[in-house]
Amino acid sequence: MGQPIAKRALLIAAAGRHNILLSGPPGTGKTMLVRRLPGILPDLTEQEALEVTKIYSAAGQLPAGVSSLIRERPFRSPHHTISTGGLIGGGTIPKPGEVTLAHRGVLFLDELPEFSRQALEVLRQPLEDRFVTIARARAVFRFPSSFMLAASMNPCPCGYWGHDSVTDDRSCHCTSVQIARYRAKLSGPLLDRIDMQIEVPRPASYDMPNGEMTTAMMREKVAAARERQEARRRMTGIDWNGDLSGAALRRTARLSKDSSLLLREAFDTMGISLRAHDRVLKLARTIADVEERDTIDPEHIAEAIQYRKLDLQS
Repeated sequence: MGQPIAKRALLIAAAGRHNILLSGPPGTGKTMLVRRLPGILPDLTEQEALEVTKIYSAAGQLPAGVSSLIRERPFRSPHHTISTGGLIGGGTIPKPGEVTLAHRGVLFLDELPEFSRQALEVLRQPLEDRFVTIARARAVFRFPSSFMLAASMNPCPCGYWGHDSVTDDRSCHCTSVQIARYRAKLSGPLLDRIDMQIEVPRPASYDMPNGEMTTAMMREKVAAARERQEARRRMTGIDWNGDLSGAALRRTARLSKDSSLLLREAFDTMGISLRAHDRVLKLARTIADVEERDTIDPEHIAEAIQYRKLDLQS
């Protein structure tokens, strides 16, 4: 219950397969929210089910008792002590890593800054290219890795930086140096590849709002947004808004004049990178799809910008 902003963000992330990072103090529901993602994602298509089943068969990880194709989207949640090889794949005879086992599904990295810097940096290629290349002396191996990245983190090492509850005496005792070192584990290029950066604060009161959106309602909205993307697939050849780039993005992300001005102002004011600019644009495209709109309006751009929380804080 509660956390309507985070739920809205997860709905949009699932609708366009956008990478998402939830940040907040312990116990606010970050992990629980992400673990509900498979419940609102659409089922695997026949082709996707074939791909996923082949990967798990080759890796020797077919679920016990499965006698046909895997139909549910994979959800992988490796521990933060995982090695680079375990995450990306490798070995003398290379085997698929977690990024490949999450193909067509979700890779969840809980407590993101606790992962080694090296392990996080190797994610940059599969997030951009949707495949992993592993070179060995006698051969080069290429594994598919088209997944949605979901991650969570605390705002500081102790977890309570910015905790402003008047009913709780917990306070952050981390120094500015400790906080900076903690956040420095997440490089700018990696954060650029995460479309949505959301704060999940502690609820201000125990009273929960009525009329909350259920999983079934969210799944229905995701399915409707997916239908709009499928209708554009013949024009772009791309399945998800999160994969749009270049000319395909420009053709599908039709901006009104006011929307274009707002996006340009945000680019100049926030100093975001060109990659982050395009991620805001395709995120706005998904928001418009969720709202069943063909044109991207200023409110869609404004909402997409608000989801770049770490850019706003920099």
